[in-house]
Amino acid sequence: MSSDLDAGGTGSPSGAGDRRREPIAAVPVRRWGQWVSAAVVVLLVAALGYSVAINDNLQWSAVGDNLTEPTVLRGLWVTVQLTVLAMVAGIVLGVVVAVMRLSANPVLSTVSWFYIWLFRGTPVLVQLLLWFNLALFFPTLGAGPLSVDTNDLIKPFVAALLALALNEAAYMAEVVRAGILAVDEGQTEAAHALGMSQGQTMRRIVLPQAMRVIIPPTGNETITMLKTTSLVLVVGAGDLLTRTSAIAAREFTTIEMLLVASVWYLVLTSVASYGQYHLERRFARGTSAGAQASVGRRILANLRPGRVEGGVR
Repeated sequence: MSSDLDAGGTGSPSGAGDRRREPIAAVPVRRWGQWVSAAVVVLLVAALGYSVAINDNLQWSAVGDNLTEPTVLRGLWVTVQLTVLAMVAGIVLGVVVAVMRLSANPVLSTVSWFYIWLFRGTPVLVQLLLWFNLALFFPTLGAGPLSVDTNDLIKPFVAALLALALNEAAYMAEVVRAGILAVDEGQTEAAHALGMSQGQTMRRIVLPQAMRVIIPPTGNETITMLKTTSLVLVVGAGDLLTRTSAIAAREFTTIEMLLVASVWYLVLTSVASYGQYHLERRFARGTSAGAQASVGRRILANLRPGRVEGGVR
């Protein structure tokens, strides 16, 4: 009897033990609705692209010929200059305004609040036109022998740069303020306990930690600034849209030149987005966000069938 029990394990049927050891045959959920909707979207996009490609009213040769036309490239360079200079000036001034906004001094706090309220509350196009027409208010700037004619000083490019930079500073001030407030107050208290001044604490302790919060919206602001530069068309600052519009008026190729401008804006936006991604990863080192896969791998993972939350099959 004992030998029979030993042979059978503990007296239970041997088949039951074998069944428990068998792997579970999991069947993935078939999401047919997702595939059908994706196929419909692809067909609609393909139909739209085909209708645009074969449209006889579009001169595709004009688009290709003007993509690298010297006048267009000069306008592209002006757009890049305006974007970089306006963002640098806006970030620097925004940090100053944000620190003033958080100051215990009521005068500094009030002045910074008024600045943010004024420049965020009025359209950037209105500000651009005001700077361009500044000579109507102040024909000359300065006093006595140091006075200069306003029209000689405020050229279209300068007016565009002033309007874009000062407007951007108001938005960056709020971005920087949010980043500073995100840093734990214990960091400031510890720095003060070590004998650091308020300025040293802000430069060495608070701002470096706040960068993780500041960088993502700053990247978005840069991309927005890149597209906002198209508004300087109204003052003839010589940017990308200004140059392409001039060619369109001369050659009667309005849609074609708008496509040329759109292609270059997309290229610049893509470059800025790629740079923002790597900058975010650099400042997120040591966190879960910094260990994310590259953009290409994440896109491929999302395209694989049977994707589940937290990974891919």
